[in-house]
Amino acid sequence: MSIRYQCLKTDGAARLGILFTPHGAVETPAFMPVGTVGTVKGIYPGQVEDSGSRILLANTYHLALRPGDERVARLGGLHAFMNWPHAILTDSGGYQVFSLAQRRTLTDAGVLFRSHLDGSQIDLTPERAVQIQENLGSDIAMVLDICPPAGCSEEEMAEAIRRTLLWAKRCQNSATRADQALFAIVQGGLDLEARQACAAALVAMDFPGYALGGFSVGEAPEAMAQALPFCAACLPASKPRYLMGVGRPQDLIAGMAAGIDMFDCVLPTRNGRNASAYTRHGEVRLRNACHRDDPNPLEAGCLCPCCTGYSRAYLHHLFAAEEMLGPMLLSLHNLWLYQRLMSEGRAAIGRGEFGQWSAEWLVCLDGTP
Repeated sequence: MSIRYQCLKTDGAARLGILFTPHGAVETPAFMPVGTVGTVKGIYPGQVEDSGSRILLANTYHLALRPGDERVARLGGLHAFMNWPHAILTDSGGYQVFSLAQRRTLTDAGVLFRSHLDGSQIDLTPERAVQIQENLGSDIAMVLDICPPAGCSEEEMAEAIRRTLLWAKRCQNSATRADQALFAIVQGGLDLEARQACAAALVAMDFPGYALGGFSVGEAPEAMAQALPFCAACLPASKPRYLMGVGRPQDLIAGMAAGIDMFDCVLPTRNGRNASAYTRHGEVRLRNACHRDDPNPLEAGCLCPCCTGYSRAYLHHLFAAEEMLGPMLLSLHNLWLYQRLMSEGRAAIGRGEFGQWSAEWLVCLDGTP
C-alpha cells in the first residue's frame, strides 16, 4: 500500500496520528494549503514548507486544462514540476461539477465541461480523472464524485449518491499506480441516514482512505458541526479521514473534535489576498483606517515573517497602495496561523487536554481575549 495511517492517541473522538506517504510522514490532524494549479498563490514552496505544511492539495481539472497532465508527466511529475518535496493530494474535479454547474452536462458516463479558459470541450469520466491524477503523480488521488448543493431535493441527493458510488467503483477499477492511494468520498449532505448508507457502501469497497465531501456548500456552519461526529464515526478508525473544503479555524476545531485527520480550504490564502487576516483573537481587516498609524505587529507572539517584520500600519499601506507584497504577507501569516492551530491541536490531543484547549481557542476566535 502506498500510504499507511497510524493512530497514536485519542482524546474523546479527536485523533493524533501519522500518515506515511511516498513523500514523507505527515503528522495529523493536518491542514493542506490549496495549490490549485501547482502553486499556493503568492507563496514560494519553501515558505509553505516553513509554515509547517508537509502536504498540500492541487486540482485535477485545472491542471489537466493547463499545462496538461501529460506534459507534467513528461517533466517528471507534479512534485518536480512545482518543486515541492513533500506529499501532494489531488482532488478529482468533482468539486468543479458543483462550482461550474452552468458549464457542464452530467450523465452516468461522466461530466462534459466547457472550459472556462477557451470554451473547448472536456470529457471528464471517472477513468479519465484517475488517469490525470496518475500522470500528475500525486501521493493521494480522489475518486470522481458528485457534490450536490445544500438544500437540494431528496431525489437530487439520491441521484448524486448513486453516481458517486458508481464512479467510485469505476475509479477503483481503473487505478494502476502502486505508489498512489485512491480515497473515496462520502456524500449525503445533512441527511445522516444517507451519509451512513453511502459510507457503508464505500467502506465495503475497501479504499485506503475516506473523505467527507458536500460540506461547506451552503449549509450553516453549526449544522455541519452537528453532523460531523456521526459522519466521521461511519468511517473506519484504521484509515485516514479527510474533510474536504473546510474551512474557518472554528470549523477545523469542530472537525478535529469529531475525529477528522485532514483538512483543506482556500480561505487562508484567498482571504489574505483580500486584506483579511486570521488571528487567535478573530479576523483583522487590514484595509480599515484604524490600522493606518498602528505600529504593532499583526498578531503579538506570532513568529511568521509577516508578524516578525512588519507593522499593521505598513500592511495597511500596502493594501492602500495595491502593492502585491500585502497579499503575499497576509497569505503567509494565515498559513502559519492554520499550521499553528493544527500543531497546538495535535499537542493538546497528546496531553489529553483537547477539550480545554479547543474551548480556549473558540473563546478567543470569537474576538474575546
